[in-house]
Amino acid sequence: MESPLINRVASSGILTLNLEDFFPDKERVVFDIQPYLFHGLILKEKDFRTALKELDWQMYQDKIVLIQCSSDAIIPMWSYMLISQYLEGVASEVFVGTEPEFIKAWYHRILQEKDWSSYEDSRVVVKGCGEKPVPPEAYGVVTFLLKPFAKSIMFGEPCSTVPIYKNT
Repeated sequence: MESPLINRVASSGILTLNLEDFFPDKERVVFDIQPYLFHGLILKEKDFRTALKELDWQMYQDKIVLIQCSSDAIIPMWSYMLISQYLEGVASEVFVGTEPEFIKAWYHRILQEKDWSSYEDSRVVVKGCGEKPVPPEAYGVVTFLLKPFAKSIMFGEPCSTVPIYKNT
């Protein structure tokens, strides 16, 4: 008589942490300052203020807005402030920078805000491969934040892991 198959991975008590679960789910759109530049180089305050005042800001409703400039122009700091004040109450979030910069900052913030105490004395595998562009920095931050709680931290999949930390 054959003995039943036992899934040792499932019964091991290892917790899998998938950083993709923290990926922002709201739509991200770019607000490019470049179209508002005079000759593609200079931001004229009066013209810029008028253009912003006339813009239909509802197109940014509940979206994450990434403010950036696609040209090499020198953009005055107050312009980011001016755009942001129009987006307050419309956009779900405002970020000055590119999408990869936003994703790094997002992960840093969201991982810092999480209560990691539920991983106390746990064996944790931080899932490695996936569909979404989780930045490498997120893996470093999660390790730093998990270490005070976890019994061990591994990278990969429960069936094939790379040991990172073990509390001895």
